[in-house]
Amino acid sequence: MGRPRKFDIDEALDRALEVFWRHGYEGATIPDLTRAMGINRPSLYAAFGKKEALFRKALERYQNGPIAFVHLALAEPTARKVTERLLCGAVQLVTDTSKPRGCMVVQGALACGDDAEPIRRALTEYREAGFTAIRARFERALSEGDLPKGTDCTTLARYIATVLNGLAVQAASGASADELRRVAEFTMRAFPANE
Repeated sequence: MGRPRKFDIDEALDRALEVFWRHGYEGATIPDLTRAMGINRPSLYAAFGKKEALFRKALERYQNGPIAFVHLALAEPTARKVTERLLCGAVQLVTDTSKPRGCMVVQGALACGDDAEPIRRALTEYREAGFTAIRARFERALSEGDLPKGTDCTTLARYIATVLNGLAVQAASGASADELRRVAEFTMRAFPANE
C-alpha cells in the first residue's frame, strides 16, 4: 500500500491547467508541470497518469471552470442573448489578466507532432462540439420564430464559432479587452434580426 498523498489534488490540477493553458500541450514539459504543481514526477504519475491523461483532466476542469459560461449562454432565452453572452464571456476569459491570455481549447494543440495527435484531435472535437451546440440552439431559435425565416443556422453558428476562436487568437497576440469588445459589438451589429 502506497503512502498517502501530501498535496491537494484540486490545487495541483489547477496549477497544471495553467501550465497547459500558457504553454499548450507540447510546450508544457513534465518538469514545468511538477514544478508548478509542487509535486515530484512519481507523484504526478501516481495521481494523474501520463501527461496526456493529466491534460485531459485539466481540459475537463477548464470546461467546468473558466469556460462554464458557454453552458449558461446556451440557456439564454433568445439567439441574440445567447450570442451576446458567448461573446462577452469569451472577451472576459481571454483578456483576464489573472489567467494566461487566449483559450486553452483553441491554442492547446493546433500544430503538434505525431505524439500529440490524440490531444489535437480531442481539442478539434471539443471545438466542433461547441459549434454543434451553437447550431442546435440557433435551429431551436429559428423554429421558435426567434430568428428570421431562411436563416442559415449552420453558417451563422460557424461564423460565431469563428469569431469566438479568433478572439482567443487575437488576445494571445496582445489585442486589448477594449479592442475585442469592439469586435464583439461589431459582430452583434451583423447578427440577423427579425424585422
